[in-house]
Amino acid sequence: MPASPLAPLAAARTARAARTAESPKAPKVSKALKVVKVVKVAKVAKVVKVVKGGAAASTARGAAKAAGPKAPPTRPAKGSTSPARAGLATLTLSSRNYSSWSLRGWLLARFAGLDFEEVMVPPDDVDARKELLLLAPSILVPCLEHEGAKVWNVMAIGYYLEEVCPGAGLLPAERIARAHCRSVCGEMNSGFANLRSSLPVNLKAHFPGHKIWTGAKPDIERIVEIWRDCLARYGGPFLFGARRGMADAMFAPVVTRFLTYDVELDRECAAYCKTIMAMPEMREWVAAARLEPDEIDELDMDF
Repeated sequence: MPASPLAPLAAARTARAARTAESPKAPKVSKALKVVKVVKVAKVAKVVKVVKGGAAASTARGAAKAAGPKAPPTRPAKGSTSPARAGLATLTLSSRNYSSWSLRGWLLARFAGLDFEEVMVPPDDVDARKELLLLAPSILVPCLEHEGAKVWNVMAIGYYLEEVCPGAGLLPAERIARAHCRSVCGEMNSGFANLRSSLPVNLKAHFPGHKIWTGAKPDIERIVEIWRDCLARYGGPFLFGARRGMADAMFAPVVTRFLTYDVELDRECAAYCKTIMAMPEMREWVAAARLEPDEIDELDMDF
């Protein structure tokens, strides 16, 4: 019987299989890939402090993280001054000496009785510097973060705190007084540009006999008019009566401006300035401002 034409091919396959079985299988060599994790080392740009119910205490930022998982947020009952919190709130601030907006936001949080962590923006932060020099398109500091909400602009912060801390009395209880308070707060929030530019906040400085720029005089007159009206209508010593509130937080930096630049005031308005500066919160803020080492030349000029 003639041999199959496929016999040589079959024999070759058999021989190759036998050789493979006799020799050990060479291990696969995979190309080693070196993975390098790049860690960017950032400049430490924050000073953190915890403020609990109005009393400040130094703390490590990691302590809040070590507290364990957060509870789901709940809305406080009407009349409660202490908000139900999923975790510690944070309030981002800039210069205590120069930033009127940071002072307003901080006072609002303190008046509300909110426990919060202060996060200080460094003095060399470009965006914060633009805000202090009135060169920014909008003001993003202070910024409050609480229970997933992120709130900037002091008016928004004030309304948010009134909502979560309804018993704190940031706004008057009576409807007409509350509408009046919102109006004067809004006027302070968006107006008085000449006052801001010609009399910048500087808590460390004092300029006796300072000559007030003509453009700022109408702003001063309007502010004095607001103060006189509120003090006469609601009886003082604060703008809306016996209890400090949102309006006092909004106008507190103006009080410091009037004192820094020796603005002449009538007896009632001068007494209101003393009332504001005597508040424990204002004393604490001013004392901390005097310890700040940084200076901004454009805001620290010799008038």
